[in-house]
Amino acid sequence: MTPQEVLNYNLPLFAGVTVEDLADIPLSLAEKTFGAWQTIFDQDDNSHDVYFLLYGSLLAVFWTSEGREIVFSRFAIGAHFGELAALDGTSRSLAAVAKTETKVLILKRDSFLHLFNEVPLIRDRITQQMVARIRTLTERNMEMTTLSVEQRVSMYLLRLAAEHGKLCTGAIIENAPTHAEIAGTIGANREMVSRSISKLSKRGVIKAARQRIEILDPAALSDDLS
Repeated sequence: MTPQEVLNYNLPLFAGVTVEDLADIPLSLAEKTFGAWQTIFDQDDNSHDVYFLLYGSLLAVFWTSEGREIVFSRFAIGAHFGELAALDGTSRSLAAVAKTETKVLILKRDSFLHLFNEVPLIRDRITQQMVARIRTLTERNMEMTTLSVEQRVSMYLLRLAAEHGKLCTGAIIENAPTHAEIAGTIGANREMVSRSISKLSKRGVIKAARQRIEILDPAALSDDLS
């Protein structure tokens, strides 16, 4: 793939990168489509390529030795994932699963390492994102040890609304996570999350339907954390 073809995808990782920056780098990329609930790569898989989400919906999932599912994140369109295994050459720490029909752009490990080592803007961006991820995991660990399930649900909904630019009265979040996804993210079980969502609905804080959440009282969500 040529440098211009790569830049034409308008991927956030390449924002500000020029054709000249990529001129001497071997760029091996290919598109691939996955059906709903197909696995992109599995936990402990020995593949080392990096992926970009072109369209669809993805989940990063960890399965404990007891078979419990922990959802780490959903991916925004254009986001990259899989870079940890590419950087250190070890097995995958998480699985990536397509929630809907999904198309990804696959960047071969050798090309990724060339980009990381030879394009300072890309290296700095990846480093900053990894630091941000560590901070997020630290915050999540703190929440799991200090907040109740109901408080964790409120915190999750606040973050979800903020990420979608919907942290205001009457805002509607479409394609919202299922109760099982929320449970996997905050370290609870689905039944506890369902009860918490039901309580918030009865209090008039939110209005929840199938994969749709309306924020009725954002201040009350925040008050639940105090």
